[in-house]
Amino acid sequence: MPDIWTVLLVAILLLLFAVPIVQQQVTRARRLRAIRDLEVERRTRVIALIHRQERVAFLGIPFYRYIDINDSEDILRAIRLTEPEMPIDFIIHTPGGLVLSSEQIAMALRRHKGKVTVFVPHYAMSGGTLLCLAADEVVMDENAVLGPVDPRIGEYPAASILRVPRLKPPEEIDDETFILVDIASKAQNQMREFVTGLLGDRMDAGRADRLSRLLVEGTWTHDYPITFEQARELGLPVTSGMLAGIYRLMDLFPQAMARRPSVAYVPIPYREEKKG
Repeated sequence: MPDIWTVLLVAILLLLFAVPIVQQQVTRARRLRAIRDLEVERRTRVIALIHRQERVAFLGIPFYRYIDINDSEDILRAIRLTEPEMPIDFIIHTPGGLVLSSEQIAMALRRHKGKVTVFVPHYAMSGGTLLCLAADEVVMDENAVLGPVDPRIGEYPAASILRVPRLKPPEEIDDETFILVDIASKAQNQMREFVTGLLGDRMDAGRADRLSRLLVEGTWTHDYPITFEQARELGLPVTSGMLAGIYRLMDLFPQAMARRPSVAYVPIPYREEKKG
């Protein structure tokens, strides 16, 4: 017969495994409730693409999130489950991801007959910006940012690779670099054509071409923040006025933090008191 200490040890181990699982299920239920509340309020299909650096339950191992094939499969399934004329509200919080997955989602959003509104509460960089280009309207927090959609070949920007033949004579360039230049040229042309196609029915051909070149051909670094004001100046269909329900939904996707948080404040709204 096991002694009391063995029983306690087993009980503690079970709790260590069970509590995080229960917490995840409770949080998931709260997220779905928040999404459903938004759908009732807006009479739309709400789809959220929210990437955080999360930690694996119990072990606490962080892993990086980005747009991948699993995301595109899930989002395309959600769009298929939506009536063609029904509006879609798409909430995006992402650093970007795979070009193929981002283009699949963008094409599906563009083909949807109902109005597509993208909400950006904090940031939608790279592939996230590509999804914004497919929307009929982009609602941004006034402090949120978008980013360039210039392709990368491995760890290097395609635009930078294409500059190599201009800086060095051919005899000083190795075969591998020549191959990278060829791939970079194709990737840049393909992305420019795709972006121009997304913009084609919202602006004239010349303006769409100029904007696509600005976003694709390495005008800025890949992490350059395109602000709300700049996005409007570029002619993107951005508006302000983020819904309070979207901020509440974002609270249910907390960023994994270290043992000691680096930001602290009293989490209640403050209003200036009127005198007299």
